[in-house]
Amino acid sequence: MTKKLTLKITAGVLAALYLTATVFADHHDEANPNSIVGIDSEKFGIDSSEIADIRAQMQAAVDGDFIPGALLMVGNSDGVGFLESVGTQEQGSATPIDEQTIFRIYSMTKPIISVAIMTMVEDGMIKLDDPVSKFIPEFADLQIIDRETGDISDAKNVMTIENLLTHESGLIQAIFSPNSDLGKMYQSNLAGELTAQEFAARIGKLPVYFEPGTAWHYGHSTDVLGAVLEVAGGDTLDVVLAERIFEPLGMDETTFWVPKSKASRIAEPIYGDAMQDNTVPRAMLSGGGGLNSTAEDYVRFAEMLLKGGEYKGERIIDESTLDMMTTKYLGEDVSREFYFYGQQGDWGLGFHLQPTTDSADGPHNFGWRGIGGTLFAVDRENDFYLIYMEQKWGGPQAPFDNNVAQRVIYEAMMD
Repeated sequence: MTKKLTLKITAGVLAALYLTATVFADHHDEANPNSIVGIDSEKFGIDSSEIADIRAQMQAAVDGDFIPGALLMVGNSDGVGFLESVGTQEQGSATPIDEQTIFRIYSMTKPIISVAIMTMVEDGMIKLDDPVSKFIPEFADLQIIDRETGDISDAKNVMTIENLLTHESGLIQAIFSPNSDLGKMYQSNLAGELTAQEFAARIGKLPVYFEPGTAWHYGHSTDVLGAVLEVAGGDTLDVVLAERIFEPLGMDETTFWVPKSKASRIAEPIYGDAMQDNTVPRAMLSGGGGLNSTAEDYVRFAEMLLKGGEYKGERIIDESTLDMMTTKYLGEDVSREFYFYGQQGDWGLGFHLQPTTDSADGPHNFGWRGIGGTLFAVDRENDFYLIYMEQKWGGPQAPFDNNVAQRVIYEAMMD
């Protein structure tokens, strides 16, 4: 997909965007205006029939009681040209999903942490080849567990900051490997009310799943990066992120817990009881998945990435740094045995790298998703970002989800 894309926005969408701006007057002032501005341009190539079809697919997931509601948007630095929301914040509620709805974004926290790490790399506070033990001493005597026998031996490689960013650290997560010996160790050793640094210290005393740098495996790498940010920044993770990301971007709705005064804006799933009450402060500020946010807030982060590290005059990271973050890091020597997408795509310094054409070597978007159903992707080649928000945990497979959302947007643009 290398052509420039065009947008045909409907009057209904423009009306919705106008209403959004009116509603947001309560949450933003002249110094921090609403990030969502409707545009009537020819930039994304999505016509009215395609908008109606996508909305109908989203509505079918609500009507079938798979999810209470969802929101999908597409935009760029000119504004938002596609914005559709269906359903309500929770089943039985009269409050519709909109750009102010607060979602648990889970692993969409990870790219924010990764960008914060790279700002410290730029400032000379962290180096990519720094041993993790420089910040978390418990990682100094690294050991490896044999997946077949359970035997533990000394590691040959040193775990680095780069290994954490690329998920080549050897750290896993119990939910993705519950029956392994190491997964069971995690379950018994990482329980309780721990701070980010306490959590990292405990995990540093456990063995890793493989030699750092030799394989990709999703896990607690970004939680450890959160602790590294605290140590290097000399403050708690919420303060570090506020100073380096949230305040410059005006992301005043993105927090580790939601004030009680905003509880009426929280989205809830239909199924499952695993989603924590996100109005209750917890000791653990999880860099791997602890943030809550709104679509309006995440637009700021996505647009900053689309514009090469800058949002409305605020430079967060240099464009050269972002280019480094979106470089493919899964070389031929890195095992893809546990990689979610097999031989498809690649991984950068904190982002998925997903091909947008049939060619694996062609252009790609970058971003990530959350286990609660959220997704964002930035496509610099075609000058747009997309954000999909829902809150789902368990239950039957829905006919529309974050994977479908991305697919139908690309299909509409390429039509």
